[in-house]
Amino acid sequence: MSENQVACLYIVATPIGNLSDMSIRAIEILQQVAVIAAEDTRHSGYLLQQYSVSTPTISLHEHNEQQRSEVLLSRLQQGESVALISDAGTPLISDPGYRLVSLVKQHGIRVVPIPGSCALIAALSSSGLPSDSFAFEGFLPPKLVARQQALKNLANEGRTLIFYESPKRLRATLADMVEIFGQDRQVCLARELTKIHETIVTKPVAALLDWVTNDHFQQKGECVILVEGAPPQDKDDIEINRILSLLLTELSVKKASAMAASLLGVSKNRAYDMALKLQQK
Repeated sequence: MSENQVACLYIVATPIGNLSDMSIRAIEILQQVAVIAAEDTRHSGYLLQQYSVSTPTISLHEHNEQQRSEVLLSRLQQGESVALISDAGTPLISDPGYRLVSLVKQHGIRVVPIPGSCALIAALSSSGLPSDSFAFEGFLPPKLVARQQALKNLANEGRTLIFYESPKRLRATLADMVEIFGQDRQVCLARELTKIHETIVTKPVAALLDWVTNDHFQQKGECVILVEGAPPQDKDDIEINRILSLLLTELSVKKASAMAASLLGVSKNRAYDMALKLQQK
């Protein structure tokens, strides 16, 4: 290997759409390693062919990662370098690879990132939402109740939230966000990034839902959803909510709010309104 004579595992980012985003360094590494571990060897075959990469490939996906990791570790220990790629973007970001990297590092073998495309970073940089602090949550649960609960748990998160979502669930997820985050929360839909039909639109979430509902074209392709962080909560409200959350596990809204009002010295009406909101979540 030209970069390092000692065998190592390269984590190689690949384009998320536009093939011109492939870096020269990534191409050189893929040409030089002994084997490429790919999420889908047939899918990656087209990309590798475009750049005259004839290196042998081996599949590594969520169903065989444990077994394949042992195989690749053995090859690394024998002095062969390995590259890991996913179907698109940076490996391990909502894609397989964690078990392999963890195993390799446990055995003292060097892991080298070859940076490049990443959908969540591309979306964040162009969304117009705050980028100084953010939280990537991956894919939301596909089932309604679990998805809504996940969003409720994030309702007061002050950082920009980033999700990947299937186009089949896009409308349902946006509808849940209207209900849980409120209709005025700013949300960005970044769809088909770097591809011909790239769309990056930021609107109040209710308006975004209406737009997507009325334009079926926006319900196709790979989606990244970014959500503006919640406004800072008053410290008193945080404490009231904390106490109410504990009391509501055992008491009715009326009794919990009355007890919270007495304990914290706030008005019963204020405590009651806040308890209602917590119960609705």
